[in-house]
Amino acid sequence: MAGIIVGNDTASGTRGIAPDAKLTSVKIGTASGAVDVSQMIAAVDWVVKHRNDDPANPIRVVNLSYGSGGTPPNWTDPLQFAVEKAWQAGIVVVAAAGNNGNATAKLTNPAMDEWVLAVGATATNGTTATADDTLATFTNLATSGNQVDLLAPGTSIASLRDPGSNVDNMYPAARVGTTLFKGTGTSQATAVVSAAAALLLQAKPAATPDQVKEWLTKGGTFLPSGKAGTLGLLELNVNGALARTATAAAKPTWATSSGLGTFELSRGTSHVMLDNAALSGERTVWGALATASWAPKAAAQASWSGGTWMGFRVAGDGWTGTSWTSRTWAAATWTSTPWVSGATWSDPAWSGRTWSGRTWSAGTWLGRTWSSDAWSGQAWR
Repeated sequence: MAGIIVGNDTASGTRGIAPDAKLTSVKIGTASGAVDVSQMIAAVDWVVKHRNDDPANPIRVVNLSYGSGGTPPNWTDPLQFAVEKAWQAGIVVVAAAGNNGNATAKLTNPAMDEWVLAVGATATNGTTATADDTLATFTNLATSGNQVDLLAPGTSIASLRDPGSNVDNMYPAARVGTTLFKGTGTSQATAVVSAAAALLLQAKPAATPDQVKEWLTKGGTFLPSGKAGTLGLLELNVNGALARTATAAAKPTWATSSGLGTFELSRGTSHVMLDNAALSGERTVWGALATASWAPKAAAQASWSGGTWMGFRVAGDGWTGTSWTSRTWAAATWTSTPWVSGATWSDPAWSGRTWSGRTWSAGTWLGRTWSSDAWSGQAWR
């Protein structure tokens, strides 16, 4: 996803869509992709609090190539509360619609929230023209709630390869040359739109998230055939969005979340597991936490203090301050306890819990699970 946005591969000449954007990696998952919704919430909180730490490069866009397995009430969901606070803080949140198929009744969480830019994928059918582009069959559509806001290319997208990574080792046939790797899904389409949002903000740095969303969605290209045509879904057109930047966006009147729902409803079927026991209920990977305690602090941008989130030690304090552009999450473990080898996803997730309807462009997932699920990082107690 990072390569789609800012890549610069000199070996192949492949560049990202917004190669001059500054990208901050807030890593919350492990090498196998395992991550709990509580970690995603903590990460979004961190971005909101630290968005202006580097004044020359404030965080303006969050790419969420992610979706939980939950279908919680929008008006209480804590994950949607977190992304809404990011949006209200001036950050464009771009989220993957999910890869469970066109017949799915809802988008994944948090793409189901109206306060984000929900992205579905198109199949470009091997051409650069848009006239033959079609809605990808794996893209989630909604029969109620928020519908896909925008489509973008998401099939067989070549980006930077990460040699030696879990995916690289398991699917060598997806490699393109020695430096690139193909992937398919609404995750890839989301990265494309995040890059487009960065380009739009480069041209109009004073734009609000509401304006960016309106310009991108209303400046898109109509796809005449198939379900995309029937539903009136538009595909990304950066020039079309730029042509609309003189217009003012209408003030949204969308409903907001209180954040007081449960972590369990938010995570839904997406549970991380330790010693065959699922992390469930009102617990984070660091310990028990009530959303009633967290939501007011998140709203006040006070859930983080140095390297602690809601009192849980997550990392050292050294990466906070006036600039973290060259810092790392300093030497601190998750509650001083290592992750146990063998911790797994019970329902492995990448933006809707599957890649491209359970397939890579160059291979299939074996039984919808990773063949190697070991945690490579640290763990809860």
